Amino acid sequence: MSDREPPRRRVPAPARPARPARPGAVRRPGPGARPSRGPAGPRPGAPKVIRLGSPRPRLRLIGVALTLVLLAFVVRLFEVQAVDASTYAGKAEQNRYVGQVLAAERGEITDRDGVALATSEDAYDITADPTMFAPDELDVTDGPEQAAALLAPILGIDQEALVKKLRPENEALRYVKLAGRQTPQVWNQIKELKGALAKKAEHDDSTVNVLAGVFSVPTSKRVYPNNELAAGILGWVNAEGEGGGGIELQLDKRLAGEDGKIRYAQSGGRLVPTAGGATETPAVPGSDVELTIHRDIQWAAQNAISEQVEKSAADRGYVIVQDTRTGEVLAMANAPGFDPNDLSEADPGALGNAAVQDAFEPGSTAKVLSMAAVLEENAATPGTHVVVPNRLHRGDRLFKDDVDHPTWYLTLNGVLAKSSNIGTILATGQLGKNQAAANKVLYDYLRKFGLGSHSGLGFPGETKGILAPPDAWSTSQQYTIPFGQGVSVNAMQAASVYSTIANGGVRIEPTLVRGSKGPDGRFTPAPKPKETRVVSEKTAKTLARMLESVVDDEEGTGTKARIPGYRVAGKTGTANRVDPATGKYHGYTSSFAGFAPADKPRITVYCVIQNATEGSYFGGQICGPVYKQVMEFALKTLQVPPTGAAPAALPVTFEP
Repeated sequence: MSDREPPRRRVPAPARPARPARPGAVRRPGPGARPSRGPAGPRPGAPKVIRLGSPRPRLRLIGVALTLVLLAFVVRLFEVQAVDASTYAGKAEQNRYVGQVLAAERGEITDRDGVALATSEDAYDITADPTMFAPDELDVTDGPEQAAALLAPILGIDQEALVKKLRPENEALRYVKLAGRQTPQVWNQIKELKGALAKKAEHDDSTVNVLAGVFSVPTSKRVYPNNELAAGILGWVNAEGEGGGGIELQLDKRLAGEDGKIRYAQSGGRLVPTAGGATETPAVPGSDVELTIHRDIQWAAQNAISEQVEKSAADRGYVIVQDTRTGEVLAMANAPGFDPNDLSEADPGALGNAAVQDAFEPGSTAKVLSMAAVLEENAATPGTHVVVPNRLHRGDRLFKDDVDHPTWYLTLNGVLAKSSNIGTILATGQLGKNQAAANKVLYDYLRKFGLGSHSGLGFPGETKGILAPPDAWSTSQQYTIPFGQGVSVNAMQAASVYSTIANGGVRIEPTLVRGSKGPDGRFTPAPKPKETRVVSEKTAKTLARMLESVVDDEEGTGTKARIPGYRVAGKTGTANRVDPATGKYHGYTSSFAGFAPADKPRITVYCVIQNATEGSYFGGQICGPVYKQVMEFALKTLQVPPTGAAPAALPVTFEP
């Protein structure tokens, strides 16, 4: 036997049971396996299977798009909240908050006794928010038209004008004023109508409250309780609440006060009381102004001049009453006048204050200036003899008096009493060695008395008149200016001349304002007026005695101005009148000026009537009675006692 072991027989291991195939798995062929069959074709009647593409690309695209959109929002949000935050906050604040002006209450104007001549009453500005009338707000397209149809008859405003305001070109406009300074009754009527529409709209879907966007702002309205009385002095207030003339314009800042402001949050045109950020600056009321005017004397003057202007069918007339001791104007009346409560009915030619705005040639009332110069320069005395021919040749003209007469033998007092033009020319010729020198002296006195200058009232539109320097006087002016032609004044200037004589030769600038009372109730008197010595007291007293002759002597031209129980000093005037429309002489300026009591003067009255066309046009005939009526009333109202002494009768004529 061999050492080699015989080969072992390999016994095959028992076969493992086959693993179940995974669904869709491909079984690999092993040894002894049967060849696999080819792919099985679709079985008859089986549905066709459609295989979809991968969704991942589409998801990526959508994700990128969303990322870009979100990125845009993030960038815009960053811009709004960080970069432009203040700008957008300001715009939001602007839309959220509304500002309104709080109108200051205008101060009163009273007479010297505190009687109201101009005052203010509660009123409302009717306003609207045009955005609240848009179709998307009211759900109707004709909201402005419907609202205008309701408001027009209440406000008295044209319907189309209201529609334009409620539908402005600027669609973002949030505030318009429909009507200013309406009475509380008007606003109550609108408010009641607005409330009725709102109540009906709550129960009826077809009803629209077209007045929801109409609101009111409290303000005040100027009222003149005495209508036309002193209208020329007071002036008026325009639609914007500003002074439009007279004292209302002159003292507008003092009367107006300072408007306040209010800023509040709003929503839908209504106040949001709980919102923060509201601010308010209170309005400061205007000061009350007290005038020197005495209402009763003003009434008497206005009544007297109005009656005479109507009776004479004149263009206009004015009366001034002045306290001779203080320069205070007690009355300044114009006819025709106007009612400042309703300027729509006023005659444009009657607006203003003609007593200080008209420039006219005064005529013979200016002869007192010539006499003052002659007496002050000691060129003559009241008893100086003056031979007055019927005609006087001077320069290139023949001068005459208002009536033809034989040669008059007059004293200087008689020249003034009979108002002789020729006698005045002869007297003023004694003021200098030659006519040029005399002209210079006379001019200086005219200036001292206030001619050619503003009176001192500071009144709007006041004229200085016309007074040329003496070297510019024409040949005729050298002789006409002494008797009041060729020189122009306003009525206040002329009245001031007579007050200066009545005050012993001291001119006190006239005043219309006594003082004002501020919101704190403290009264501040007006500055003391300027005083200027013009002529000596002796000259003034002599002139007063001479002016008495004009009224008291039967030879005088002012006998219709006599007042029983009082000594009256005065002077008549009848001047050729320059027609302002043509610049040529047409008609006459009639006047009377004087003061009383002559021995202890208290009051000056000056009356002027322009272009009387019916009846007499002589100053003594138509202005003398007005002077008497007004002066008599003023003396009694101020309780001035009657004169005790008899008048001093100075001679008017002399025997040659």
